[in-house]
Amino acid sequence: MRLYTLMCVLLITSFINAQGRYTLSGTVSEANSNETLIGVSILVPELSTGAVTNEYGFYSLTLPEGTYEVVVTYLGFQDIRREVVLNSSQRIDFQMEEEAEELDEVVLTEDVERLDIRKPQMSVAALSVETIKRIPVVLGEADVIKSIILLPGVTNAGEASSGFNVRGGAVDQNLILLDEAIIFNSSHLFGFFSVFNPDAIKDIKLFKGGIPARYGGRVSSVLEIFQKEGNSKEFHMSGGIGAVASRLLAEGPIVKDKAAFLIGGRASYAHLFTPLFDIDNRAYFYDLNTKLNYKVDDRNSLFLSGYFGRDLFSITDLFVNTYGNAVINFRWNHIFSDKLFSNLSLIYSDYYYGLELDFVGFEWDSGIQNFNLKYDLKHYLSDKLQVNYGLNSIYYVFNPGKIIPNGEDSGIVEQQLIKKYANENALYVDVSHEITDNLSLGYGLRLSQFNRLGQDEFYVYEDDNPVVFDPFSLVYQEATPIDTLQSGRGETLSNFLNLEPRVSVAYALNDRTSVKASYTRMAQYLHLLSNTSSPTPLDVWTPSGPYVEPQLLDQYALGFFKNTKNGAFSFETEVFYKEVQNRIDYIDGANLIANNAIEQVILNGEARAYGWEFLLRKNTGALTGWVAYTLSRSEQRTPGRDLNIDNGRSGVETGINLGQWYSTPYDKPHDITVVANYELNKKWSFNANFVYQTGQPTNYPIGQFQFEGLVVPYFGLRNQERLPDFHRLDIAATLRPKNPFGKKFQGEWVFSIYNVYNRMNAASINFRQNQDTGRNEAVRTSIFGIVPAITYNFRF
Repeated sequence: MRLYTLMCVLLITSFINAQGRYTLSGTVSEANSNETLIGVSILVPELSTGAVTNEYGFYSLTLPEGTYEVVVTYLGFQDIRREVVLNSSQRIDFQMEEEAEELDEVVLTEDVERLDIRKPQMSVAALSVETIKRIPVVLGEADVIKSIILLPGVTNAGEASSGFNVRGGAVDQNLILLDEAIIFNSSHLFGFFSVFNPDAIKDIKLFKGGIPARYGGRVSSVLEIFQKEGNSKEFHMSGGIGAVASRLLAEGPIVKDKAAFLIGGRASYAHLFTPLFDIDNRAYFYDLNTKLNYKVDDRNSLFLSGYFGRDLFSITDLFVNTYGNAVINFRWNHIFSDKLFSNLSLIYSDYYYGLELDFVGFEWDSGIQNFNLKYDLKHYLSDKLQVNYGLNSIYYVFNPGKIIPNGEDSGIVEQQLIKKYANENALYVDVSHEITDNLSLGYGLRLSQFNRLGQDEFYVYEDDNPVVFDPFSLVYQEATPIDTLQSGRGETLSNFLNLEPRVSVAYALNDRTSVKASYTRMAQYLHLLSNTSSPTPLDVWTPSGPYVEPQLLDQYALGFFKNTKNGAFSFETEVFYKEVQNRIDYIDGANLIANNAIEQVILNGEARAYGWEFLLRKNTGALTGWVAYTLSRSEQRTPGRDLNIDNGRSGVETGINLGQWYSTPYDKPHDITVVANYELNKKWSFNANFVYQTGQPTNYPIGQFQFEGLVVPYFGLRNQERLPDFHRLDIAATLRPKNPFGKKFQGEWVFSIYNVYNRMNAASINFRQNQDTGRNEAVRTSIFGIVPAITYNFRF
């Protein structure tokens, strides 16, 4: 209530101060395509103030009456300078031209630095598509996920692993949005590639902390990706031909300057050559990006975007695995006034997983669907105060699995595991407030509510305890249900309500240096069921409910940020601490596959992560790049619960790992990354990156025993050992030959070598008995050695 009262006072004050002032607003787009531009700076040097375009290219700036020179600036585009006589509120749309020639260096102006340094938002990483395409990756395919892993505070579980980890968080704690639609699995081919086609991408941001209140539902990070809208002036095509996959994208006008389309596709084709080597196994993926936009008038725009992707992996014809995402989003942008912008989105998202097992005679289908309604408004109350507010409602359908016989003689009976249903709602308000020239605040509040809805069957347990503990054998066991209830979709099994305040502050020591701090509280109501270090497509999502509490995050961060006077270098360093309540853990021997009562193998624990991040960037000149270092710890604990024993004695359960803190599977104390890009001339450029990480935690056997002639290893506490440290060096060279087809055609060859010195990094270490000597031995499994690749990219 205090926060709400403070916000109301600030809003009323802003209305009073706004009297006698006028608003300059509009959109900024690229002149050659009408593609709106995100993050463009609209500056008024005389008043040392300005604004930045939002996710849809809209800006609004309220100023005193007068005549001003307005400067519009964006890297890679020519600056626009225009004199504006502001004696009434005006709408001015700007169209920016690309730089006519390549420059040796680009120097940021002091005003642009001032806006970045003074903004309260912190813990945000942004990469341009051009930077992502220059980073060497395995098999030469530009990759969004592989690129953000090179930033401080971001890691993954190793080569060919799915997803990514942010500040010691789990993969399922990342909210991944593609044109506002939720993506539940971001990987192709079990982590070799990501689902994001770089040719179709317009903007990428990763929020690691200080997350605005408009985002919710995850407790680690938000990866927000927007697709291009399509060129409404001219028809263009771009694409690339690689060693294992190719891509093609087309965009152009439907009605010139009014409506446009974009369609892009990718596919891998390595499986086409496996029959030449008498290999029956197959592995391939394909995906499709689409977008339509229609500018109704100056105040209304409509968008329809979609993504569809599928992976297939098979071992002969006995095992066929298919999985992928499908999303569609209808969006309406409406400008109510020069100070009020709105966006309405209707979104459908589906993640599907299928399995055909001919040798056992059945098929397996599972997945998660959601229907999402979002309505967001941004109110530019003054040049010093902007307010975002809106609502969000998501309806979920969880299908943990369905068994389908694939033959009359299979002997398998069709079985549908219990489907689960839920509804997640939220209201939010976000305020960006410049208190003084040196002090800026960002504060907001999100109210989230989660309903676990009725289902066909619901198990009831004695004392509401689905997991029981045997105090004599010190083992957790699955409880036996004492009853089964049925309920309709309109009934509620559980209801959760959480207030999620967010606060961030920036204090500018001068125009090039600032100190920032933030506090974030978030709630997560969905859980990914996976007991592997890297999730697999077979892992399923489950909602919070009567036996599974929502995860609750509290994160604190403090940072120091500095730009050099000419913008050549920037320096960022942050420390963070976060703790998560109700982080799920699993009892020993937990079976997560085809489990109709998953609550019987889950325990609620807690997690914490803390660390220091360092990032030094070189922004200008022929040599650019960055050095990043992260020192951190990520730990988890599941203490025992109080219990009563039948004979009247009382005690405490052992918990997991005797209730002690232990390293999570994604704990990597040291993470060092060096990225370098060198422009030799207009024809040649060179790129390299070096990665070093502490080996991820694992379990090694600490002893063995014999049982009926078999040697059985046994293990100690969880994650007490580590794999060897991970490191590798990647290099690439890009050749832009003289174009024989005219100026409108652009082509380039990319020659890359992944893992130059052939480091055989351990994906796992297994132990076995040597059949010849009878002695135990350790066997290292590695995914990649040295991998050369050639890719040809083109655009016309």
